[in-house]
Amino acid sequence: MLSLVSIVLTFLALILIPCLFISRRLSVPLSFTNIRRFIKTATSRSEDEEMRTESESIGEKEKEERMPKHVAIILDGNRRWAKKRGLETAQGHEAGARRVMELAKQYFSVGINTVSLFAFSTENWARPEDEVNKLMAMFEKLLKSEVPCLQRYKVKISVIGDRSNISESLLSAIREAEEATKSYEEKHLIIAVNYSGRFDILQACKSLAEKAKNGLIQVEDIDENLMEKELMTKCSEFPNPDVMIRTSGEQRISNFFLWQSAYTELYFSDVLWPDFGETEYLEALTWYKQRNRRFGRRV
Repeated sequence: MLSLVSIVLTFLALILIPCLFISRRLSVPLSFTNIRRFIKTATSRSEDEEMRTESESIGEKEKEERMPKHVAIILDGNRRWAKKRGLETAQGHEAGARRVMELAKQYFSVGINTVSLFAFSTENWARPEDEVNKLMAMFEKLLKSEVPCLQRYKVKISVIGDRSNISESLLSAIREAEEATKSYEEKHLIIAVNYSGRFDILQACKSLAEKAKNGLIQVEDIDENLMEKELMTKCSEFPNPDVMIRTSGEQRISNFFLWQSAYTELYFSDVLWPDFGETEYLEALTWYKQRNRRFGRRV
């Protein structure tokens, strides 16, 4: 009995003392009606606070969900950047390579999982031999020197493309970099070297045809899922880019990810790649978040 009285008195104290304090501050008479009003107001404010917190949580979740999982970038404008400054073409490519590594951390800072860089297309072999040789030497040097940085930030690296024309020394550097970072999962950097979207589709078709010929699969089993498992981007958890960025003002995808970019948002920047910094990158991501992606459906 005594315990029950104590509980009742404690409950009344918890209610009456705050009400008495509020009554005196607001010069409002203390009455049963006003006590009910105080309790109702306090409860309403508590519910509003919970709703606001829940709304903010949902807003942050939606913001995160709107961020792309895979960003593809066509690195364009190195030569024009060098020409504008009276520099050699090789110096433009070196400036572009430095920009790649300067942005390495920023690529993944907002929750992006995969970033693909179109560094050298199959068509680029038609460029002057001296330029091509210097580019390949630069790729090899970059892979060897930046592996510790990739390991420090836990970035997995994959190099995709036709490796038949690539020198053994560069292939060795590629294999070493891939092996050294293969255990990382949350950040994935894909570099396309001697890559062609058409070649990628052709090699996938040939692989499926060979498997069908050997009885490993049936022709009627071939669908989009099987096709994607044969494309070079199968190395990524998110093989299809959500947004593709091209620098330097050109507005085409130049044989990059022809299959994978069926519903990719395309963002074109006038900025030459060596000048494409953190600000420009975040502007592209902000633009992407404002897009209404329908994937062919009516919304």
